Amino acid sequence: MVEHPLSKGDMAVITHEALQSLIDALVARRYQVMGPTVRDGAIVYDRIASVPDLPAGWTDRQEAGHYRLERRNDAALFGFAVGPHSWKHFLHPPVQKLWQAQIGEEGFAITVADDPPPRFAFIGVRACEIHAIAIQDRVFCDGPYPDSAYGTRRQDVFIVAVNCAQAGGTCFCVSMQTGPKAESGFDLALTELLDGNVHEFLVEVGTANGAEVLAQIPHRQASDAHRAAGDGVVAQTATQMGRTLETDGIKPLLQGNPNHPRWDEVADRCLSCGNCTMVCPTCFCTTVEDHSDLAGQSAERVRKWDSCFTLDFSYIHGSSVRETTRSRYRQWMTHKLASWIDQFGTSGCVGCGRCITWCPVGIDLTEEAAAIRATRSAAKESEHGGA
Repeated sequence: MVEHPLSKGDMAVITHEALQSLIDALVARRYQVMGPTVRDGAIVYDRIASVPDLPAGWTDRQEAGHYRLERRNDAALFGFAVGPHSWKHFLHPPVQKLWQAQIGEEGFAITVADDPPPRFAFIGVRACEIHAIAIQDRVFCDGPYPDSAYGTRRQDVFIVAVNCAQAGGTCFCVSMQTGPKAESGFDLALTELLDGNVHEFLVEVGTANGAEVLAQIPHRQASDAHRAAGDGVVAQTATQMGRTLETDGIKPLLQGNPNHPRWDEVADRCLSCGNCTMVCPTCFCTTVEDHSDLAGQSAERVRKWDSCFTLDFSYIHGSSVRETTRSRYRQWMTHKLASWIDQFGTSGCVGCGRCITWCPVGIDLTEEAAAIRATRSAAKESEHGGA
């Protein structure tokens, strides 16, 4: 154990065994600890109680429309990229009851139906996902109409980030400048170090709250060798990106080509299923449904995730604004990579690659953007040559 007080930016080392002490310390502080675990053939985020709940020795093989778990040749706990779940599953739930009304002796009584949310501690948050949470913070907390339900869930979250040691086949966080190293937005950040039989974690303190938790678990001061090893892990991961996206000028590129023939080509493949929006860590579209019982004695209002790929999403009296798959895919991709910047000051994409992996027909937005850019560049060269 080190004895000097910890502060933001300090680096320490903990053993594989001490990771359980970290989980126990968070539970003792009345956090509900959520982390990656293997279920139904995928690595998902769920409640965890111990280190054996983590996906030790598992990795994922991802390509467009393809996801498979495979065994690693080591016991890495975080040796995978990202799965179908994102942390918005807990901060912005897929289904949320807004209120419930019941007829009583004195008339209607309206109550907020949901119980107070737990205090979450997230373990294994990747750099791209921290950026995604920050984007949803801007949407739900920083705008003129904050979402109180999101704010309540978000305010006490303890984030244990993990710097990526394994990039997926559809990752492109380097292109989006969102990873693979977590630079901010965390309480503690781990880098998994595996060297023969030595299995340790380099820990960076991100907040005073993180320093207090780390002080409660066995650790020692990080050496220069540990820091160099951590930097090496991140540098190696940065070279493993399965995809790239050229972002220079992408906003005018997409907004200036609403009638590009590529939109028709992708529409011929797109199923309008909405999978890309369901797995995306930043999409936030919802719809509201009102339900009542057959006796007319009770009613409730429920908010559910929705998608701009559904025909009803843009329905206005008489018809839908976006009746074709072409218009809906164009809306999603142009909003995500271009008009999102007008609204919130950043791109709506963090390069996690989920939309590519979990598209049933393997549509790749990096490929679509590159195709539009290529034809525009070719047209400009032709014009220049003709001049």
